[in-house]
Amino acid sequence: MEPVERDARGILAPDVGLQHFRLTRHAPSETVARFVDRYWVAEWDLPPGRTYPQQVLVHPVVNVVLTPGSGTSVSGVQRRRFTADLSGAGRVLGVMFRPGGFRPLLDGPVSRLTDRVLPLAEVLPGPAPADDADNAEVDEWLAGLLPQGTHPCERTRDLVERAAADRTLRRVDELAGLAGVTVRELQRDFADHVGAPPKWVIRRYRLYEAAERAARGTDVRWAELAAELGYADQAHLVRDFTATVGMPPSRYAGLSRATSG
Repeated sequence: MEPVERDARGILAPDVGLQHFRLTRHAPSETVARFVDRYWVAEWDLPPGRTYPQQVLVHPVVNVVLTPGSGTSVSGVQRRRFTADLSGAGRVLGVMFRPGGFRPLLDGPVSRLTDRVLPLAEVLPGPAPADDADNAEVDEWLAGLLPQGTHPCERTRDLVERAAADRTLRRVDELAGLAGVTVRELQRDFADHVGAPPKWVIRRYRLYEAAERAARGTDVRWAELAAELGYADQAHLVRDFTATVGMPPSRYAGLSRATSG
C-alpha cells in the first residue's frame, strides 16, 4: 500500500493539495481485496471562511464515500475532472474498489453509475454501515456482500490493472488480444464491469503518468514522453492533457513546482 507521497496518481497538484488536507490509505482484508483496492481517509481543518478546491482525475473505478453527518454515497467512474471543495474541519472515509470490483454488488452494468453520484441506499438497498464507521467496520460489511466464488469481473479487473502497469499497451486491440476476445466483446465487458470504454481507460492511465511527471519532474521532454505514452506526437498529448486537466502540461508543471517550492 503506497503512501500518497509516493503515489499521487489522480490528485492534481498534489504537493499544494497536501498542504490543505491529509490523506491516509489502509489495505482491505484478504477476502475483500479481490474487489477493493484500498480504504482512504481524507481529513482537513481549514481556517474559518477558507475553501480549498481539490481537483481529482478519478481512477476508472467506483468509490463509496462515507461522510459523517451527511450520509454515504456511491460515485461511479467520473470521466471529467472532479472537484472536492474543502472547508472548515472534516473527515471522510472512502472505499476505492478495484476496476470492475463493484460489479458483483449490482444487478446491472456498472456503466449506469458513470458520471453519477448517488446515495448508497439507491444503489445497494439493505443494511449498511453508519456514515461514521471506520474501515474495519466497512470491511466486515463488504465481506458479507462480496462473492466467495470467481466472478466474471475479475478477468476484466486483471486486464485493466495490466493496462495500468504496462505502458507498452497502447491500443484496444492489443488488450483484446491479451484477453482472447474481439474488440467488440472487450468493449461490452468494460461497459458492464468497469463503466468506461477500454480506449478511455488506457488513455486515463497514460495521462496519470504525464501529470505525475509534470508534478514531480523538472525538465520533462514532452515530445519524448508523448511517444513513450503512445501518442502520435507532442501536439496530441498536449491537446488531450489540456482538455482533461484544464491547462497545458507546461503550465501545470510550472504551477506544481511553484506551489511545492
